[in-house]
Amino acid sequence: MSPIKKTVVQRAGDVEYFPSGRQSYLAPLPLPTSEHPFCPYISGYDDIHLDFGGGQPKVFPYQFNLGVPFTFSCLVAFGVPLLGGLLMLMLGDTFQDGWESAKGIFLVSGHYAFIAWFFFSTMFFLIWLYHHNLFTKVIPTRFNRQRREVCFMPDGATEPLFVPWESLSAWVVQAQGATQYGVIRQYGMGMGFEHEGELVRVEFQCGSVQLAISNWEAVRGYMEYELHDLSTLQDPLGLQEPGDPPHEGLHTFRNARAGLHRRLRDKEVGRIYAFFWYVYHVMTLWTLPNHLVEWEIKRIAKVGRRALPPAMQAWSEPLPPEQWAKPSSELLRLSAKVKALIKRYPRKPITEVYAEVYRSER
Repeated sequence: MSPIKKTVVQRAGDVEYFPSGRQSYLAPLPLPTSEHPFCPYISGYDDIHLDFGGGQPKVFPYQFNLGVPFTFSCLVAFGVPLLGGLLMLMLGDTFQDGWESAKGIFLVSGHYAFIAWFFFSTMFFLIWLYHHNLFTKVIPTRFNRQRREVCFMPDGATEPLFVPWESLSAWVVQAQGATQYGVIRQYGMGMGFEHEGELVRVEFQCGSVQLAISNWEAVRGYMEYELHDLSTLQDPLGLQEPGDPPHEGLHTFRNARAGLHRRLRDKEVGRIYAFFWYVYHVMTLWTLPNHLVEWEIKRIAKVGRRALPPAMQAWSEPLPPEQWAKPSSELLRLSAKVKALIKRYPRKPITEVYAEVYRSER
């Protein structure tokens, strides 16, 4: 999280274009969206405040960091010799000649496969180490729905910054660029506010525009008392059973496998789906990522997270109900119009809905 220069104040529905893409604003004001709320970046949740960022380690990054080097090395070590042997057979050589050719190729490809595995594993380890250190150094952005305020702790700052919830900006970035492998599209979401002529912000990558909006909808729904259950925001696949720890781990793998067998018995999925489910987990080293997540969570708990500044701790204390902040009349009025327009045109892009609602206010 860092400040950048900012001079123009945007509002929900505004779109800024730049050479490689565009930036679409979802707030201010925090109007409702049509996307289902989902957010894996929430690290703390109770009736008073929600912490965004600095969350618990997840299984998928371990699956990716372990599975990519392993899968690529297996393809190089065994796939290339197999293709070489088959090519020899297709050219009319005997099975023995094909076998000898495959063995010769394996002796060479296996060497390069080990180098590739070592290189990618080292690179992913350094990436993991960087993100692991952030768990104990970063203070997450905190949303207080009783005060209807947001607390930011910028990099290098000694005191937190507070901003009214309804003045917070939120945006979705869509960008694309051409490479030698084709067109690459990138998506991201950001939140921030202007402070002393600069924009204090937090940004992160997303898999799609819809997912970026879903992350924002999760935060917006919490602040507007529309969401009261963290599991609906972080566990849409139902991998957490009653009594399970709140984090991912070995229990989520067991629940996922049990769910797969249940869906297979109920004929919700076929055997081909089940086969590739097992292939995926074998190539990502089975339950090793889940064990590593549990190990990392224990290590973070042992090291301890960065302490909150006293001002942020006092700001996080509960308030009597009579002191709770209320949404503005403007937000309530515009939100009602947005919901009506979404119901009337459910496929209309949300930024166009916002723009139309603001036009109706003129």
